[in-house]
Amino acid sequence: MQKFTQHQGLVALLDRANVDTDAIIPKQFLKSIQRSGFGPNLFDEWRYLDHGEPGQDNSRRPLNPDFVLNQPRYQGASILLTRKNFGCGSSREHAPWALDQYGFRAIIAPSFADIFFNNCYKNGLLPIVLSEDEVQALFELVEAQPGYQLTIDLEQQQVKRPDGVSYGFDISAFRKYCLTHGLDDIGLTLRHADKIRAFEQQRLQAQPWLANTI
Repeated sequence: MQKFTQHQGLVALLDRANVDTDAIIPKQFLKSIQRSGFGPNLFDEWRYLDHGEPGQDNSRRPLNPDFVLNQPRYQGASILLTRKNFGCGSSREHAPWALDQYGFRAIIAPSFADIFFNNCYKNGLLPIVLSEDEVQALFELVEAQPGYQLTIDLEQQQVKRPDGVSYGFDISAFRKYCLTHGLDDIGLTLRHADKIRAFEQQRLQAQPWLANTI
């Protein structure tokens, strides 16, 4: 998992509340169990004018010119600013995969659905909760200034504006440790790989018949 310590990036706006995971990555793309290739299908039904299916050549599909991520000013955005209850609906982990693989490193909103919120941390994507007033202030700044960027400092737990104003955000010490060290659940387990191998060897010495157990 990619480490997250400090990130500066272009901000894109998604001015919608209650964005569910089927909008983030539609159900037909869940057929794949690979953890890659979902970026081109992020917000597929809003982003394209036709119906998308796995395996399509997305470069040939007609884009919806009215969708925010298709606007030239937001190309290369890595921070998504949106409204309350982002990521509601089903618990698919493909949603943070798609956001991450599109290029987003952080999502800022007044609130998130619980399962989506937890899945973000497990995949190196930082969900940041700010107040509705703070989010609204950022919306107005981004709308007024093309190319608007924010700096997210995870160590200091702050979202920093170019004018020097900053907003603090909460994160548990454990989640902060995992993100700053690039550790998902598997990575956390593999820190103890030597102890796991030693235990397996000792168990086989004490119970050698286990080596032939199916």
